[in-house]
Amino acid sequence: MPNDDQENDRLDIFHHMVGLVIGNKLHLSPISKNPGRILDLGTGTGIWAIEAGDEYPSAQILGNDLSPIQPSMVPPNVKFEIDDMEDEWTFNEPFDFIHARYLSASIADWPKLMTQCFQNTKPGGWVEFQDFDYFYFSDDNSLTPEHSISKWIRLLQHASYDRRGRDACPGPKLFNYMKDAGFVNMKQEIFRIPIGPWPANKDLKRIGEWNRLQLMEGMEAFSLYLLVNELGWSVEEMQVMVAQVRQNIMDRKIHAQMLL
Repeated sequence: MPNDDQENDRLDIFHHMVGLVIGNKLHLSPISKNPGRILDLGTGTGIWAIEAGDEYPSAQILGNDLSPIQPSMVPPNVKFEIDDMEDEWTFNEPFDFIHARYLSASIADWPKLMTQCFQNTKPGGWVEFQDFDYFYFSDDNSLTPEHSISKWIRLLQHASYDRRGRDACPGPKLFNYMKDAGFVNMKQEIFRIPIGPWPANKDLKRIGEWNRLQLMEGMEAFSLYLLVNELGWSVEEMQVMVAQVRQNIMDRKIHAQMLL
């Protein structure tokens, strides 16, 4: 995926949206008010780690990512390193809390990643994964499998999972991955996220607006990377598909949702 300013802005929009979804919180795990070591896997722009550093001044927070896109001005208890989380971990000390969000289409070996999390968490510590099921749906059948947005998601999953071996929709599988790795005292929470401001509820309407914004910002980049690079589409074919998907997203009669 791109590492340009537009994508970085989209990631920060995404962070804000997820915060709204989970109740204006950084996480759901009942961690200590004074945690020691926190690891943020796939930290991206570093926004979650920076906010966690402000919220938990007692903690030493490490954010890792393949891309060096994090800012240099950060709280004194936050640092970033360039690292591949799928390599063997070599941390000297375990963590009180490991956080990971939005690793969609990024991980080749989920069981290995979960095992490394388990092995590097202190007894009594917490691990939290937040990810998605991008197979959009509607409760009122306003979204059908024949809509362009439905076809687009199926194509992205095909390109990512069948061609690259990296699941674009890992959310539904996370609980069993963690259970198989040995975690206990587990809890799974599932949130519905609207696409667009069609809900009557004002909070869901606001979330839907943010979700539509981040999706519109990233749609062409996703499609270029997966449809053109992986499936061999022409740029012109991809642009036609993207235009059709944008029309679906802007259609308030289509009550599309996804799951976190």
